[in-house]
Amino acid sequence: MPLAFRFSRILNPRFNPSTNLGLALASSFSASSRPEPPELPGARGGGGGFPATIREGRAEIFADDSNSVFYNKAQVNNRDLSIAVLRSFISRRREEHDIQLRRGSHAELPPKHHAEELGHIRGSSEDKALSEEISYRAPKVLEALAASGLRAIRYALEVDGIGEVIAVDNNEVAIEACKKNIHHNGSVASSKVVPHLADARVYMLTHPKEFDVVDLDPYGSPAAFLDSAVQCIADGGILMCSATDMAVLAGGNAEVCFSKYGSYPLKGKHCHEMALRILLACIESHAIRHKRYIVPIISVHMDFYIRDKRNIALPNFSPLVPQECAECGHNFVMGGPIWSDPMHDKEWAASILSSIQAMSCAYSAYAKISAIMTSVSEELPKAPLFVSLHNLCAILKCTNPTIATFQSAIRNAGYQISGSHVDPLALKTDAPMSVIWDIMRCWVKIHAVKYRPGNHPGTRILSQEPKLQAKFSHVPGGLAVQKSPRFVPNPEKYWGPKTKAGRQPKRLPVDNL
Repeated sequence: MPLAFRFSRILNPRFNPSTNLGLALASSFSASSRPEPPELPGARGGGGGFPATIREGRAEIFADDSNSVFYNKAQVNNRDLSIAVLRSFISRRREEHDIQLRRGSHAELPPKHHAEELGHIRGSSEDKALSEEISYRAPKVLEALAASGLRAIRYALEVDGIGEVIAVDNNEVAIEACKKNIHHNGSVASSKVVPHLADARVYMLTHPKEFDVVDLDPYGSPAAFLDSAVQCIADGGILMCSATDMAVLAGGNAEVCFSKYGSYPLKGKHCHEMALRILLACIESHAIRHKRYIVPIISVHMDFYIRDKRNIALPNFSPLVPQECAECGHNFVMGGPIWSDPMHDKEWAASILSSIQAMSCAYSAYAKISAIMTSVSEELPKAPLFVSLHNLCAILKCTNPTIATFQSAIRNAGYQISGSHVDPLALKTDAPMSVIWDIMRCWVKIHAVKYRPGNHPGTRILSQEPKLQAKFSHVPGGLAVQKSPRFVPNPEKYWGPKTKAGRQPKRLPVDNL
């Protein structure tokens, strides 16, 4: 049950977050500079005595039928989007370096004299330290849980300008497989990817602020690795973190979520976005202990898989606010704490989407990640969680207005509204719930409702007269304009995470199929 991934930039507290730097994609990132489109991920039979291999992007690894080394085919979406983010990160990193160079002692010089002056500085012994600070250094990457090494190899082969990639795993079998896969992928992978047998937590703690990029993709929860991860990232670096324990984060087991992440989840249509915000709040809590803070770049939920059906009671008590909801008269249910600031950086989202579209042939999961990034780029940044129009109408037991009608009423009232990449029926808005219920009250006045018991929440809501007279006249644009798909189906049947490494998958007898 994967909560896809969240990218956060760990910054020096002295860094000025208001600095708004543009992103210029390097010319080498254009689609024309790439090779032929890669094959879709899958195993290729090893004819002629050769072992079977799996091809993904420009990398090829040996298949492991024994499942002693974990490989998750469904995470191709994750890996493709990670590569897109890394490309944008490197491009921006180069631009920031150029700006810092111009803001230094050479700011007064014309651009044509920068190289000459820089050469003079590098030739001066007394300015050796300054020269080392000015020189650009390729970003160093840590893949904390490498397994087969596929992700690290793809970074080395597909991301131009990347530096050394350290692939760490505490499983000897996985490291041996990683070494074979690195050698199999040629000299570029062998020169950049360095496998290392170690506990990822210990390794990160003993390498403080050493890595510009840390990729954290465990099988399950990343909670045990977060404190170490935020300490080994250099100032201005980037953390790419995945969590695949969606059942816990989305409210399936609130006690476990509180013990791992320090937050109580709430069930509902918004549970997947709340899961993202719980993870962000947890990462922030670890970072702030070490006098650092995070700036989310991209926070994405992808797919949801049910493995069991358990009914676990959720804590139901009220916070220190009015005990009853003013609209429906029922008690509040407490959840959180969660990250309430924007989950995405709009500039980053736009640049990553442009990069993906410019290099569509380089991504096996192009349809999926481009659709998600399109939705992300359209989301309202300052609207935590969302409402579901179907849920609103189910409470009132009324007919559903169209999404275009509802969003027109919101915009006519002077508020903004957008969709969400989490749910195709989600509506994110900065309008308070009082305004939303007033719009629905006005809607019910002109459309019949079904019978409701006297103690039903909808009865209490509709018993109040609306303070806002909603206008349902059509407003051009908005959610009604759909120029490209936002949600695409899975590429094949039974798409999802497979059995953990070291465990044999359960096989049913043929008679039971």
